[in-house]
Amino acid sequence: MTEHLDVAKLQRRLAEFAAARNWQPYHTPKNLVSALSVEASELVEIFQWLTPEESARVMDDPDTAHRVTDEVADVLAYLLQLCEVLGIDPLAALDAKIDRNERRFPAP
Repeated sequence: MTEHLDVAKLQRRLAEFAAARNWQPYHTPKNLVSALSVEASELVEIFQWLTPEESARVMDDPDTAHRVTDEVADVLAYLLQLCEVLGIDPLAALDAKIDRNERRFPAP
């Protein structure tokens, strides 16, 4: 049975992983956002030359699916670490952003 995962638990695991390796001095907002950008670019690279149809089927190939999954995990890891360092609750931030978007772009 898979243990229930939540954002706070994952952020604690990431912090513990970094602390065990004495990486905290390197986990500044500037470094984390740079790493986030690099990882997002690595995700983009997988899709770069695919047609829209090919991109919709990217998870059909096990090797490509594994690469996509790993890059998504890397992006999320750096985003969660950035949120932790800056004191941002990522779920509350997303919820508030959806609220603003609903007001800004009302459904027809």
